[in-house]
Amino acid sequence: MSYDLMVFERTKAPQKRKEFLVWYDKETEWSEEHGYDDPAVTSPALRNWYEEMIKTFPNMDSPDAEVEDDDAEAHLTEYSIGHNVIYAAFAWSVAEEAYEKVKALAQKHSVGFYDVSNDDGDIILPDGNLME
Repeated sequence: MSYDLMVFERTKAPQKRKEFLVWYDKETEWSEEHGYDDPAVTSPALRNWYEEMIKTFPNMDSPDAEVEDDDAEAHLTEYSIGHNVIYAAFAWSVAEEAYEKVKALAQKHSVGFYDVSNDDGDIILPDGNLME
């Protein structure tokens, strides 16, 4: 089991929480006609978020992912990359660090943030406001 967070293209997501959660369910059916490991398929803002994110939380499926010690191994992350979302599965041991990093970079790159692993998880817009 992993600690899951998601970033999303704000312009493609619904404005209200209830509708957003329906949209989220559809997005995470993973039915787009491409592999989900290629950052080229996503928006420029999400791609920029990803490129910065993997500096701290490398993609575990990348041939370039290096594991020097247990701490580095804990930071390896599984990413699923769609047109409008990037879903990231972290080790629970880095959950707090991952939450803060994903949230900060989401704001920096003007994408939305969703705390998938919490039952009533935060959905934070790029301006820092919570989605109602």
